[in-house]
Amino acid sequence: MGNYKIHIKQYSPSAVLIEWPSLISKEILEDISNFSIIIRKNKTEQIVDINFVYCSLLIIYNKKIINFNTLKSELQELYSKMKFDVIKRNNWNIPVCYDLEFGIDLSYISTFKQLEIKQIIEFHINQKYTVYGIGFLPGFLYLGELNQNLIIPRRDTPRNNVDKGSVAIAGNQTGIYPQNSPGGWHVIGKTPIQLFNAFQNPPIEIMPNDTLQFYQISKKEYFKMIHDPIDIFTFLQIE
Repeated sequence: MGNYKIHIKQYSPSAVLIEWPSLISKEILEDISNFSIIIRKNKTEQIVDINFVYCSLLIIYNKKIINFNTLKSELQELYSKMKFDVIKRNNWNIPVCYDLEFGIDLSYISTFKQLEIKQIIEFHINQKYTVYGIGFLPGFLYLGELNQNLIIPRRDTPRNNVDKGSVAIAGNQTGIYPQNSPGGWHVIGKTPIQLFNAFQNPPIEIMPNDTLQFYQISKKEYFKMIHDPIDIFTFLQIE
C-alpha cells in the first residue's frame, strides 16, 4: 500500500491533482513514481499525460471528468492497494564548462559564500542529484539537493534572459535552462548538451526519479561538443 496520506483534488475539468506531504524527499518521490506507474497500467486509454514534481502528481484525462467523487475513490483504492516496487532509474553524467564566461555568477557566489571558485565547482560536481521534476519551462530539470555549502537565495532581480544550457543554483536546488528564458537563479556554468527537443518523442529522455551528476569540461571541449553534437545517451549509465 502507499506510504503516505494523500490529498486528491480536481485541478481542471479534465485533470486531477494528487498531493503528498509538502517535503523534498526521495522516499516521497519513489512513492509517487510507483503510483504513476500503477495509474498508467490501470487507466492508460483514458490518460493524456501524467506529470509529477517533488510532492504532487497531475493526471490529465482525455475527456471531461463527469463524476469526480467516483474517480477520487478509484484513485484512493488504487493507492491503498499499491505494492512498492524498486523502480529502475537512469544515471546521467552531464558535462559543464564552468569558465567565467559562462559561470557569470561564480564571482558573486564566491564573495557571498566566502568560497573559492574552485571550491564552488568541486562542491557542485561531487554531488549526485535526484531529478525531482520537470517544469517551469518544458524540459527544465529540478535537481536536488545541493551541497550545504552552496545553498543560496535566488537573485534579488531576475534576469530578462538566461542562455540555453545554463546551469544554475538557487535555494537547495540546481537546474539546467533548456532554452533562452528569464530566470532568477545564479548561473555557474553551461552545458553544450541539448537535453530538450520538442520535435522528438519523448522530447526529453531524462525523467523524474533519475539521478544526474555533472563533470567539468574546458571551454575548448565545450565548443567542440557544440560543433559536433553528441547523442544524449552517450551520457547515460544504467544503475
